[in-house]
Formats: sequence, structure tokens, C-alpha cells
Amino acid sequence: MKTKPYLTLADVKKIAAACEAEALKNKWNVAIVILDDGGHPLWLQRLDGATPANAEIALQKARTAALSRRTSKSWEDRITGGRLAMLAMPLLPIQGGVPITYQGEFVGAIGVSGVQSFEDEQIATAGANALN
Repeated sequence: MKTKPYLTLADVKKIAAACEAEALKNKWNVAIVILDDGGHPLWLQRLDGATPANAEIALQKARTAALSRRTSKSWEDRITGGRLAMLAMPLLPIQGGVPITYQGEFVGAIGVSGVQSFEDEQIATAGANALN
């Protein structure tokens, strides 16, 4: 049987701290969601000034990255490229959701919402990079 790494609470706190630091450095009010490899919530943080909608959007972006094992932007790019059938998928194809890998294994996903989508992804990527 294969042994696989998984996110511990300490890992999640480290990822969340890196996301928060990136957001605060840029004065961005966002919601941050971290999911396990099955798309289940491990962390939800709404910085001061982020809206309740940001929390829901961050969750959906993270779920998209978790279930597909790819960035939510990759889905957005497919749709803008003409693959309109992707709109029927149960995903949120908006940039800001990124998978988390550790030692080449998928272990979870991060979703961020509250600023421009490329900035959301910048924050999520800072968190995903915290484990490496």
C-alpha cells in the first residue's frame, strides 16, 4: 500500500500565515480557505474588510482546485479559449484557487477571494509555497 503525506494542523497554520502575510503586505482584505485533498475545509479566515461573499467564493475556488488537482485559472483559461462546455462543470472557473503539493503529492488546495483574481492567486501561491 502506498503511503501519502497529508496536511497537519501545523501545516495549515503555516500556509495560512504565509497567505495572511502576503495579503497584509499588500493591504488586501481577503478571505482565505484551505482544504484537504478531498475538498474538505481545514481553515477559513476572513480578514477585516473582506465580505461574507468573499468567504464563499474562496471556498468555491479552493474546491475547484482540490477536486480537479489544478488551478482554478486553468478552467477559466479553457472557457476563454472557447471550451464553453466547461461551464457545465461543477467548478468555479475564476483565478484564485491553487492546489497544494508536497513531495510531488497533492495534499490540498487554497482559495482566496477579495481583490483582483490574479492578486488572489498571488496570495494563494504564497501559501502553497510555504510547505516547500
